[in-house]
Amino acid sequence: MASLNPPGAPPAVSGGSGELTDHLLNTSIWSDGDVAAAGIPIYDVPFITVGGGMGSFALVDTLKIAGVPSSQIRVLGQNTIPYQTYKYLCANSQIDENTRIRSDSSSVMDNIWGWPGYAVREAFGKRPEGFFKPLWSVFSEPIVADYWTPQAGQVFHSIDREMVRIGWNEMLVPGLVRVIRRRYGGGYFVLHTPPPGTTPTRRVAFRCNYVHVGVGYPGLRFLADLQEYRQKYNDYRHVVNAYEPHDHVYEELTRHASVVVVRGSGIVGSRIVERLLGDREKHGAQTVIWHLFRNYVSGPTGPPRFRRYGEHGFAYQGFNFSRAGWGGTIKHQIEKLEGPERIAFIRSIGGTNTPWRKEWQEGLRKGRAGGYYRTHVGEVEEVYPGENGLIVTRIRSTDGAVLEIPANYIIDATGLEGTTDDHRVLADLLKHGGAGKNPNGRLDVEKNFELRGTRSETGRMFASGSITLGGYYAPVDSFLGLQYVALQVADELANLGFCKKIGPGKSVAGWWNWARNKRI
Repeated sequence: MASLNPPGAPPAVSGGSGELTDHLLNTSIWSDGDVAAAGIPIYDVPFITVGGGMGSFALVDTLKIAGVPSSQIRVLGQNTIPYQTYKYLCANSQIDENTRIRSDSSSVMDNIWGWPGYAVREAFGKRPEGFFKPLWSVFSEPIVADYWTPQAGQVFHSIDREMVRIGWNEMLVPGLVRVIRRRYGGGYFVLHTPPPGTTPTRRVAFRCNYVHVGVGYPGLRFLADLQEYRQKYNDYRHVVNAYEPHDHVYEELTRHASVVVVRGSGIVGSRIVERLLGDREKHGAQTVIWHLFRNYVSGPTGPPRFRRYGEHGFAYQGFNFSRAGWGGTIKHQIEKLEGPERIAFIRSIGGTNTPWRKEWQEGLRKGRAGGYYRTHVGEVEEVYPGENGLIVTRIRSTDGAVLEIPANYIIDATGLEGTTDDHRVLADLLKHGGAGKNPNGRLDVEKNFELRGTRSETGRMFASGSITLGGYYAPVDSFLGLQYVALQVADELANLGFCKKIGPGKSVAGWWNWARNKRI
C-alpha cells in the first residue's frame, strides 16, 4: 500500500492526543495550527479521492492517463480493491462472477476509450466455441437478440489488470475517512483513521487542494414495515434484504417446501425471483413465490417521447436509462432543465425497471401456469408473526380488499436508496462543508460535478456516483456514467493547472499504452 506522505517535508505535529477534539468537530474551517495542536499529523498530497470504490477508480485511471504521477494522488478507503463493495452486493443479490450484469459492451471500466469492448474480448477469449455469438448479439441487439451484457467476472478481471498498470496500490491508503473540512488559506483537510497499529496516532490529516467524494450508496434502504418487524421481534433470519448475506434462505428452500414473499420489481427483485424459479428447476425446490407490487405495470409507460414496454407488473428497459441519456438527446435535454423539472424528467425516464430476458420470461410463464409464481397489487398495511413460525403480510388491494399472506421468508429487494443523512461523511459535508442537496435529496453538483458551496479559495471539491443522482447527468450510477464524470473532473482540473487535458494526441498515446499494458 502507499505511504501516507509522498517524498517531501515530514508531517507537522505539535503535541496533543492525536484525536478529533470537540473544537475541531464543531469548527467548519480548520487552520493548520488547530490540527497540529490536536496532535494530528498533517500530510500533504494535492489530490485526494475518498471512497476507494469504482468512482475513485474511474477518476484515478483518467488522471493517470492525463499524466498525473502517483505521488500526487492518494486513495482513501476501506477496500483494498475498487470493486470490493460492488462484488459483495452482487453476490448477495444472486449475481456471481458467471452471471451477466446490466451493462453494455462498451462500458469497459478499465478502458475510457470503450474499445475493444467486453463482447469483442469475450469473442476472442473463447475462440472457437463462442467466437460469433457475442459479436452477433451486439450487432443484432435488441431487435433479434437480447441486449448483450458482460459477465461480472469479466469486469472484475479487467479492473485487476488496470489496477496493476496504473499502480493503484501505490496510491491506496486503507482506512476510514472521518470528516472533510475546508482549510484557512485554501484547500481542505481530510481526516483519516488508518487501521489500528499502522500509525503512531489514531488519526492523520491529509492537506490537499482537490478532493473527490465517491463513497457509493449512502446505505441500505429497508422498507419501514420490514425494518420495524425485524427490530421488534429480533428476526433478521426470516426477513432479509436482498443486498445483505442471505444464502441461508435458498439453502432452506431446497430442503423444505416453503412460501416466500418478494417485494421489489426492479433489477434486483427480478434477479431474486429468477433465482427462486431456477432453484425449482435445478434443485427441485417446492417454493411458492408471492411477488408483491405496489405499482403494477400492464402496458407502455413513460413520457410521450420516451415509451417503454411493460407487462405482468414489470417495466422493461435494457439499462437503467435510455442510451440517449449517456450522450444523446436525453442527456442534452437534462442539461437544460433545472430543479424539480429536471428531477421529474429523470424519474420519468428511469424509475423502477428491469431488462427483458427470454430465458427469464419463460420461467415466469411456467411459474404463472403452475401456480407457484403469484402476484398481488396493493399497499402493505402490516407485517406480524403468524402461527407455526410464519410471518403474515397484510396487504390492501387497489379495490379495497384485504389479503393476508403467511410466508416462511420475506425478501426486501426494493433497492439501495439510503439518504445522504445516513452517511457520516456526507452528513458532515452538509453541516460543515457548505454542500447542499438537490431536489432529489442527493448532493447538489455543477455540470462539471463540482460540489456547490464547497469551494475553499483555490480548492475544489467534486463528487460522483449515486450520491449525485438528480444533477445534470442521469446515469451517474453506471460504469459509463462514472467514466463520464471522471472526464469532466479531469478537464476541470486541467483548467486549474493540475494536469494536462487528454487531447487527441494524448488519447491515442494513452490507448496504445493501454493496449500494450504499459505501466503509467
